[in-house]
Amino acid sequence: MKKQLSWKVGGQQGEGIDSAGETLSTALNRKGYYLYGYRHFSSRIKGGHSNTKIRISIEPTRSISDELNILVAFDQETIDLNSHELVKDGIILADAKFNPTVPEGVSARLIAVPFTEIAQEVGMAQMKNMVAVGASAALLGLPVDAFQEVMEERFLRKGQKVVDKNMEAIARGKEFVESESLDLPDYKLEPSDGKKRLYMIGNDAIALGALAAGARLMAAYPITPSSEIMEWLIKRLPEFGGTVVQTEDEIAAITMTIGANYGGVRALTASAGPGLSLMTEAIGLAGMTETPAVIVNTQRGGPSTGLPTKQEQSDVLAMLYSTHGEIPKIVIAPSTAEECFYDTIQAFNLAEEYQCPVIIMSDLALSLGKQTVEPLEYDRIEIQRGKLVTDEEELPELANSELFKRYEFTEDGVSPRVLPGKKYGLHHVTGVEHDETGRPSESPVNRKKMMDKRLAKLKNGINFKEPVFLDTKHEEADLLIIGFNSTRGTIHEAMERLEAEGLKVNHAHIRQLLPFPTEIVAEQVKKAKKVLVVENNATGQLTSLIKMHVGMADKLVYFGKYDGNPFLPSEIYNQCKELLVHGHI
Repeated sequence: MKKQLSWKVGGQQGEGIDSAGETLSTALNRKGYYLYGYRHFSSRIKGGHSNTKIRISIEPTRSISDELNILVAFDQETIDLNSHELVKDGIILADAKFNPTVPEGVSARLIAVPFTEIAQEVGMAQMKNMVAVGASAALLGLPVDAFQEVMEERFLRKGQKVVDKNMEAIARGKEFVESESLDLPDYKLEPSDGKKRLYMIGNDAIALGALAAGARLMAAYPITPSSEIMEWLIKRLPEFGGTVVQTEDEIAAITMTIGANYGGVRALTASAGPGLSLMTEAIGLAGMTETPAVIVNTQRGGPSTGLPTKQEQSDVLAMLYSTHGEIPKIVIAPSTAEECFYDTIQAFNLAEEYQCPVIIMSDLALSLGKQTVEPLEYDRIEIQRGKLVTDEEELPELANSELFKRYEFTEDGVSPRVLPGKKYGLHHVTGVEHDETGRPSESPVNRKKMMDKRLAKLKNGINFKEPVFLDTKHEEADLLIIGFNSTRGTIHEAMERLEAEGLKVNHAHIRQLLPFPTEIVAEQVKKAKKVLVVENNATGQLTSLIKMHVGMADKLVYFGKYDGNPFLPSEIYNQCKELLVHGHI
């Protein structure tokens, strides 16, 4: 029996690849297994190779695996493209319809299963994906009834007959493999602990976090890989008195978000690199008017349209520095789906506490990768609205000609904030430079004081919990690995392999990029002989940030990957070994 294995299904986009992966993984999740899933898909609605790879374990896992145990193929292309991942005793479950063959040099066992034929006998060829799920269940030792609840949730609205037909397809697929009496490796899973856990993508966790934080408006334009945030909130926000507005473009989305926040409604927008580019001028408006705004940027392959459905981490410097002029801005970077939930709540609090835009930086692998999440602790949620004056009695009485000092000079740079319509709260709002009441001013003295006031907000750091995740057991390390966003689990796995070989390895995962946590990172860099910075981009953007803020450039080694695929644990492990053994990469 196996404590852990990997399963992949592939075929042409539109053949039910996602549905097969979702059905199997949901059933496994409800039986208490830990899961990590990653989708490889084309930037088109139908056609083009697509696959879903799922890692199944009785222990926590946060990374796709290097190897593959079971490959389910709906066409020969899937075998040709993916069979090289299979372990020596791997199994290919392929649709007999296309007369599958195993490429030369691949030692995996091929089992031709009549997916399409069985599905047609049950009632519909499209159900071949459920036949494939059943065939996989036979190998994994899963009972057919493990899928009953999943099928009912997906298809009962279409009638009991549809549920029954899909269950029959699963049962027939399982029966076929079991009836063949094949001499196969034992891929049955060890029993799990049976505990109930969530299984979610990062985008869903961000959306849930926004709802829990009190957001009641999302204004956005759909774009891969952020659209699921919008789709999730479209279904849920109305239940809590909120709404989602699909705007005509990203400029409208960010300005509507700023307007809603000015009016006192917690609001957010979400996009990817191209949308972020369109938002930059308005982000400057939020900084100048000191209006809270939460923006989610899910990084993908660029530039231009680039690789819309592929992994990359190349928007780092754009998120930090693209706005013209200088404003206070906060950029945070969750690294797990669980952190996506809690960090989104923190983002709304930070936006109001410091009255500035906050960008939640994600990437495609984190936003769309699906992973097990422990039950969320809702009692950890705190709503902090900063210097928002909600009681009119707290506002000083003003004469008819006076205005409220919305941009009052204060020691910490944060001024009292009042919502429109409050008595004695009248003030002017403009994107040009202004005085304490908001009236336009070009006075050099006022300009310097206002710039200093705004920038002072972040000078002493911010109240963000855990700006750097540290797994640092060694006071003197052979190597420090630094990463951000979705690479955390992959780095952790590579680190475990290195530690098992007697090497001293520390790991620092940066979760707050602006303001940069210089002291924390510097302390870890000092303790290491060498530092490997892992990032999915071609120019070493995080590496450059560390050099800028920390120095010690002679210790830093950039390790990048920018072919559209996420890092594998073996790739990081091999690069670390090369650096430690030979002293160079």
